[in-house]
Amino acid sequence: MSSELYFIYDSHCPWSYAATPLVVALDEAFPEMEVNAWHCANYDGGNSVGFNTIKTVEKISGVTFSQEYIRFADSPKNSIISANLLTWIATKQSDKLLPVLQAIQYAHFVEGNSLGKKIDFNELAEDLKLSIPNKVFKEELSKDATFTLSDISDLQEFMGTAAFPALLLVHNDNAVLLNHAEYLNDVEALIADVNKQLKA
Repeated sequence: MSSELYFIYDSHCPWSYAATPLVVALDEAFPEMEVNAWHCANYDGGNSVGFNTIKTVEKISGVTFSQEYIRFADSPKNSIISANLLTWIATKQSDKLLPVLQAIQYAHFVEGNSLGKKIDFNELAEDLKLSIPNKVFKEELSKDATFTLSDISDLQEFMGTAAFPALLLVHNDNAVLLNHAEYLNDVEALIADVNKQLKA
């Protein structure tokens, strides 16, 4: 009996920030379940989040955003380096992926760090004791991150939606798209529902 969780997200997406604690909770509740967290690199420097989106996420999920982040809500976001870094972590040290994602999200949404250039990652790398290769800091997606986008595209076709964040639970021959929005304020309900799926 095997089970996997697929999490499609963007490190700079407020909804992904709200959904990440759900993934962390599932990872802790079901240690035997493999978690595949795939960065979709939606923010490429040409699009912004917008103040209204931030306020909606706060209202529905209960997560909060700092003033340092909010005042740049309408500025273009670029998650390319974060996508490269998180894909590299997933390949080299997968056990650190969720903690690094959480640290990146904290730096971005709480500390207001844009994470758009190499220098923005210095403190994070030092705190997490990461020896990050220079290829991660290029301004275009790495080969590995590009391969991940291909995997995401295949999975989105299977799911029938390109919306993200997305949580797909695969258990044996069954696949269930979890409606993360229902659980943003009720992690225990999510764990209970996943437990039912795994026992079915």
